Amino acid sequence: MINFLNYFDRRYRDSVLSSQSASDGPVITISRQTGCDAREVALKVVDRLNTRLETAKWRWVDKDIIHHIAKEINTDYGRVESFYEGMKLNDLSEMIMAFSGGFVSDLRVKKAIKDVVLSICKEGNVVLVGRGGVSIAKDIRDSLHVRIVAPYNWRVENVMRKKNMTYEAAGKYIVETDAKRNDLIRIFLDRNFQDIDSLYDVTINRMSYTIDDISDVVVSMFEKKIAGKLQERKHISTYF
Repeated sequence: MINFLNYFDRRYRDSVLSSQSASDGPVITISRQTGCDAREVALKVVDRLNTRLETAKWRWVDKDIIHHIAKEINTDYGRVESFYEGMKLNDLSEMIMAFSGGFVSDLRVKKAIKDVVLSICKEGNVVLVGRGGVSIAKDIRDSLHVRIVAPYNWRVENVMRKKNMTYEAAGKYIVETDAKRNDLIRIFLDRNFQDIDSLYDVTINRMSYTIDDISDVVVSMFEKKIAGKLQERKHISTYF
């Protein structure tokens, strides 16, 4: 009888712990429309998580991830950035890079981005801003996906203040950057995937809330969705 009970104890433990290893997350991805202060939110979220939770230190990742990707495929920062920016190499640039041995295809860059971003997310305790993170990390069990939006005119005024732009220049910057970010999210999804909005656990209007308010909401949602489950698994792992 004891062996029989031990068997089911092990089966229960495995059902809680085995579908992904303990290293798969937790991760929070923050997608955003241009001009919604996502980086500032990410910094606040990391600070709150490190203050409130007794876990390994949290960190946030944004453009610095490009250096890791470039190193992975032995190319320069600009080549990876051009992919993120949606810029195509012209024929002459491709020929020069090919003859110099430095040509790296878009397909290879895409694979490297996915591999590096997924690896960082699986390391856990990371807040990832943009970089196609919501698409790449969507299947990680311990993940929270946040989107920050705001009305167009509010965002234009915010960008004007922060970048010292005219209304026209700020509007153009927003439209072009939003298009690139939307394309990037779709690049890492199956072609048949239609419902982009379903990727997000929550969408927050930046105009309605301060950066501190949004940070508090994100941390609260993380605690409700993920932190409790992590503690349960940790307790079960220790018990067994």
